[in-house]
Amino acid sequence: MKRLSLIVLSCLAISASAFSAEPETDVSVVRDANGATVQGVTKVTATIVGIDPATRTVTLKTASGKVIELEVTNEARNFDQLALGDVVTAQYRQSLTLSLLDKKTQAQRSEQDTSERAPRGAKPGGELGREVTIIADVTAVDRHAKTVTLRGPRGEMVDLHVEDPERLKRVKKGDQVKAVFTEALAISVEPATTK
Repeated sequence: MKRLSLIVLSCLAISASAFSAEPETDVSVVRDANGATVQGVTKVTATIVGIDPATRTVTLKTASGKVIELEVTNEARNFDQLALGDVVTAQYRQSLTLSLLDKKTQAQRSEQDTSERAPRGAKPGGELGREVTIIADVTAVDRHAKTVTLRGPRGEMVDLHVEDPERLKRVKKGDQVKAVFTEALAISVEPATTK
């Protein structure tokens, strides 16, 4: 059931990107003594201008006038609650936190998925998210190029650019880095406003 919900919301995410002509995006960076976190949020809003119950198709229009048709799968609850003029909002959040570890441990990876659907009888919507945590080994540090090369638990290699030279000075071959990547997509529908 969880995998099915993930597929449904993933399809909605792909569809949401199709009408993202004017997304609102906010990015922030937070640093502390041991690491840094980069967070980003992108929000897209469109209005329902057409509904075809026979094909479960919804036509959306953005503020700039871009129109897109989306087929809503049977797994999405409360299709019958949609109405012309309702406002659909898709919000995608992601963050990446990198920090040096004090103690050596085995390289590892873990992943946790979350999903939530709107309750029955409410406007359609839901949220899908995941968090991936990786412990990786520092295999090389290139101070001239300002890069750190990491080897993950599956042997994959990644080069990270480190802009701050003071932070780069603290990293050496043999260190370990913990990376936590989170992402979430929330889709909500608000009733049409009366004028």
